[in-house]
Amino acid sequence: MDIRIMAVSVDPKIVSQVTLGHYESNASSFQEGTQDHDVSQNINALLRHIRASAPCRILDFGCGPGRDLVTFKRLGYEPVGLDGTRAFVEMARANSGCEVWQQDFLALSLPDAYFDGVFSNASLFHVPRAHLGQVLRQLKDALKPGGVLFCSNPRGDNQEGWSGERYAVYHDYEAWHTLLTEAGFTELEHYYRPTGLPRDQQPWLATVWRKPADV
Repeated sequence: MDIRIMAVSVDPKIVSQVTLGHYESNASSFQEGTQDHDVSQNINALLRHIRASAPCRILDFGCGPGRDLVTFKRLGYEPVGLDGTRAFVEMARANSGCEVWQQDFLALSLPDAYFDGVFSNASLFHVPRAHLGQVLRQLKDALKPGGVLFCSNPRGDNQEGWSGERYAVYHDYEAWHTLLTEAGFTELEHYYRPTGLPRDQQPWLATVWRKPADV
């Protein structure tokens, strides 16, 4: 993993500007390279824990060009996309016909207790560790009591810094569990992807969490 380790202090405006600029410049190739990725295991991991009756509101946090919005909509849910990259927002709206919000992960403005589930597939690892607690609490506040958060991120040994033009944090399970627990979530399950391979060939950590029903 080629990553430049950074000091603890990092300017969030620079993180957003450079990372979003990378995705803006590579939006078309990103869509072509990811549109056929099978993340049905992750989608099912979120949906099977949602207690509310359909149609449920799902926030696709870091929705990219909208691939998974299409799936949620087809399954009868009411998905809303969110991404910081303007090109992705436009693609997602065109591809899915869903409502899509353009928001920087480090400057969120989310409605309280609005969503039954949040689907964060390969997105939260771009949030600097120093700001992750705040983002997680904002996602928790956006969930209804008892709502479910799904996260999937590339895992590592807690390296943090620039990977090319993208800022990234590669959490291990223990560190990730601590961060989510401190934010007020309760773990429902976790697994590694792709399934059926030795652990050293499973670069993705997927976790599912519930917001307490009495919050």
